[in-house]
Amino acid sequence: MLPLLCDSVATLLSFRTGTDMRTITQVGFLTVTAAGLVFLLSLAAHSSGSPLPNGSHKDADARTLFAKNCATCHGNDGQAKTFKAKLNHARNLTDSAWQANVSDERLLNSIMNGRGHMPAWGKKLTEAEINSLAAYVRQLKK
Repeated sequence: MLPLLCDSVATLLSFRTGTDMRTITQVGFLTVTAAGLVFLLSLAAHSSGSPLPNGSHKDADARTLFAKNCATCHGNDGQAKTFKAKLNHARNLTDSAWQANVSDERLLNSIMNGRGHMPAWGKKLTEAEINSLAAYVRQLKK
């Protein structure tokens, strides 16, 4: 694909005065089409969950969701050492005893429907986002 694009650009640049306009148009169209195809393929590869240098695409999404929606109370590290955590009695998500005792079902239910001072996220996040958050919380175990 890339050699075709390079050849088309080289051909387009090598035209001199008097070159058939139809040929120039065809080569230009081929160049734009090839560039568009390369762009679409790279976009598809990025959005299909291809790995990032420091982890998977899904891990990064869950980390971002956690930072945006959960870290205010639970802290970036999940240890609930924030001021707001103290006011709302937020759970330390890294506690291995709590992690061992809470089921995945309860964790998902807490995220979707809220618990105590914790808000419900079921109407604000998709099911996939909630599942990725639950998996991310499981990774916080110490």
